[in-house]
Amino acid sequence: MRKVVIGSAVICAATACAVAAFIVKHRMKKSGRWARAEAIVNDFEEKCATPIGKLRQVADAMMVEMHAGLASEGGSKLKMLISYVDSLPKGDEKGLFYALDLGGTNFRVIRVQLGGKEQGVINQEAEEVSIPPHLMVGSSYELFDFIASEVARFVTSESEEYQLPAGRQRELGFTFSFPVRQTSLASGTLIKWTKGFSIEETVGEDVVSELTKAIERQGLDLRVAALVNDTVGTLAGGRYYDNDVIAAVILGTGTNAAYVERAHAIPKWHGLLPKSGEMVINMEWGNFRSSHLPLTEYDLLLDTESLNPGEQIFEKLISGMYLGEILRRVLLSLAEEASFFGDIVPPKLMVPFILRTPHMSSMHLDTSSDLRVVGSKLKDILGISNTSFKTRKMVVKLCDIIAKRGARLSAAGIFGILKKQGRDVATEKQRTVVALDGGLFEHYTTFRKSLENTLAEMLGKDVDSSVIIKHANDGSGIGAALIAAAHSQYLELDSS
Repeated sequence: MRKVVIGSAVICAATACAVAAFIVKHRMKKSGRWARAEAIVNDFEEKCATPIGKLRQVADAMMVEMHAGLASEGGSKLKMLISYVDSLPKGDEKGLFYALDLGGTNFRVIRVQLGGKEQGVINQEAEEVSIPPHLMVGSSYELFDFIASEVARFVTSESEEYQLPAGRQRELGFTFSFPVRQTSLASGTLIKWTKGFSIEETVGEDVVSELTKAIERQGLDLRVAALVNDTVGTLAGGRYYDNDVIAAVILGTGTNAAYVERAHAIPKWHGLLPKSGEMVINMEWGNFRSSHLPLTEYDLLLDTESLNPGEQIFEKLISGMYLGEILRRVLLSLAEEASFFGDIVPPKLMVPFILRTPHMSSMHLDTSSDLRVVGSKLKDILGISNTSFKTRKMVVKLCDIIAKRGARLSAAGIFGILKKQGRDVATEKQRTVVALDGGLFEHYTTFRKSLENTLAEMLGKDVDSSVIIKHANDGSGIGAALIAAAHSQYLELDSS
């Protein structure tokens, strides 16, 4: 009997030891995984670092590229395109003006009634129209005919208060958000279609001419007064409300910047110097690249696998199109190399661009005690359930690293523009306003605050008080109408 008891005790002890060993081994495995995950995140954080010294190098590199791009065509990664906008709205424009904003599968027709200094924008109305998919791959004639017919319908349905005096033409600003080689204020040839459009016969053609012919076929007496990039439109919209606006930046799905340059500082400009002595430059700053940019292996792989490898490097670091995708790639690395979400890599985590920047923003801004928003986003989007608080906290840390790197680099870019304009130093009574637009800037509050704080840090106390970041909403719409007003053929008639 005693032998049986001893035997049973030995078996129990052995079982207990085995269980204990299993638990210890499991914990060691788990702690090993976590140590590996922490090492990956710490390495990523180190490579994303943007100390002020590095940001100043980025800003200086931006300024060097700006000079090179202004000197000659193709002299820089920055295109520094001449917009032919040499006169921005002053706020005293009067009359009825229109805008056509074509930037994707929808377009907007906008009507703006301006009342001069006293009344400003009296009335603004817009209508959005979806383009039928077959017209996006059909003929140039059919596409522009459809657009012109919608413009004509918008105009002919107007009430009598919008009727112009006899003999006076309506004037329109055309925002065309596709790659264009601009040849004058109101002409530009299409370089290539993007965003799902594919009409080969339009490539190399003047898009203003195509639109004008279609408008004439509708029997509508309307002149296209300006062909405008959406960033230039944002600058015009900002200037209309505030005469100290000298630059505009869009931070949304994509990114770009435009600013006011002294005409004599543009060596590649061979025409007569404009009366204003100024010219708006469309930088196309998304294509900026420099050895000072903090690129990681995730950024390099994203670029290699993109539709435009080697291009738009700055955009791939700071814009809404890519921030969420960078986060997905780091999480995938954690899942593969550190079993961050368990032994199996979540299949949805392997799907490119499944994690969008708005999802990342929601997780980053989660203030709940248990980070439940992070948990629900991981479950709903990536199919990852039962995440621990520790795991969620690590995800938030990654959001912070990626967003703040993007925001701080954006601030460095803006500082580069201000430095090029000589507005990075304190002078008496000089007020500088930069107009910003785009969903990333508007809705991602941590990104916006980081950008503003970083710019203030770079400028220093003496200068920061005179530099203002101002949100300029819907520049691509109203801005085009305002540029049409600033370049109206009736300006001299109206002022006499």
